[in-house]
Amino acid sequence: MDEMNEQATDFKELSVGDTVTGKVVKVEDKQALVDIGYKVEGILPISELSSLHVERAADAVSEGEELTLKVKKVDDEEVVLSKRAVTAELAWDDLEAKFESGEIFEAEVKEVVKGGLVVDVGLRGFIPASLVETHFVEEFEGYKGKPLTLKVVELDREQNRVILSHRAVAEEEEASKKQEVLDSLEAGQVIDGTVQRLTDFGVFVSIGGGIDGLVHISQLSHEHVEKASDVVTEGQEIKVKVLGVDKENERISLSLKETLPGPWENISDRAQAGDVLEGEVKRLVSFGAFVEVFPGVEGLVHISQIANRHIGTPQEVLEPGQTVQVKVLEVNESEKRMSLSIKELEQDENDAVIKEYEKEEEHSGFQLGDILGDKLNKYKQ
Repeated sequence: MDEMNEQATDFKELSVGDTVTGKVVKVEDKQALVDIGYKVEGILPISELSSLHVERAADAVSEGEELTLKVKKVDDEEVVLSKRAVTAELAWDDLEAKFESGEIFEAEVKEVVKGGLVVDVGLRGFIPASLVETHFVEEFEGYKGKPLTLKVVELDREQNRVILSHRAVAEEEEASKKQEVLDSLEAGQVIDGTVQRLTDFGVFVSIGGGIDGLVHISQLSHEHVEKASDVVTEGQEIKVKVLGVDKENERISLSLKETLPGPWENISDRAQAGDVLEGEVKRLVSFGAFVEVFPGVEGLVHISQIANRHIGTPQEVLEPGQTVQVKVLEVNESEKRMSLSIKELEQDENDAVIKEYEKEEEHSGFQLGDILGDKLNKYKQ
């Protein structure tokens, strides 16, 4: 009897709240037995394995595993232990430090529940649906088992409340990318973009980092544009030139027109001295008329080249919107200048009539001065 009493005194004394270490000796369906060097093996119930739901004890522990546990109940016949309590205590300290510092960390989504997601952070961490993404999410099942970067946004030990946010992390990343793009932009750059939205006054183009720039309708084409949809479509990839950057207000002015070949580019392939073109009178000025012969290309008909007779103002012969035939006198692509003549074209027509009459005269016997006026009138008709 004395020998048995001596053996009993060799066992450690235990109290509720003590932290002990032990080895798992048996795993049953709803509990595990742990050798903690006490006179009886400690019982680790399935409810004390984790702050999250566990179906079977074998899902959380295995035989031979060394564990640090907290004593929940002790008497001569039974010792109840908790793994969850030890993990939670360490987790609270860790989460409080992360909350204070704003640290970003990663955790795996364990459950999809009503109103959000549950993650294992040593305790049960909850991500409300509104804090999962920066955009609306309709279906959350795809998040299960997926790791998410998170920030702690609310902690309450007394209420055992841990609120986490992935949205806060995403917003920080978006803000960082946006600032990076803004810092890299300079007037004159040609960059890639995607047409996001069409409006009456222009087009909004995504240029990365969550930033949209505006291409005003006047900057869509070298030609006059009635509707943006006549030039681009939503989702279209385009190159645009940066016209201006307002970093403080995040306003970016862009131009599609500046990236396209200008109306004067290679104009000499389309118009050379001596060519006859048709155009529209666009403007009348004191010294002549500007006639558009190609979209965006206007040439000047000097007042001296408007008519075969003397005129005081271009308005005596021409009016805006009138369609006229003109002869090209000179083309200067580098200076975007073209000289035109209406008078020379009329003179050419007169010369052609005279030449044809002279040919007829050789066969008819009429003299040049006989009925020249009548002949000219006939051929002009």
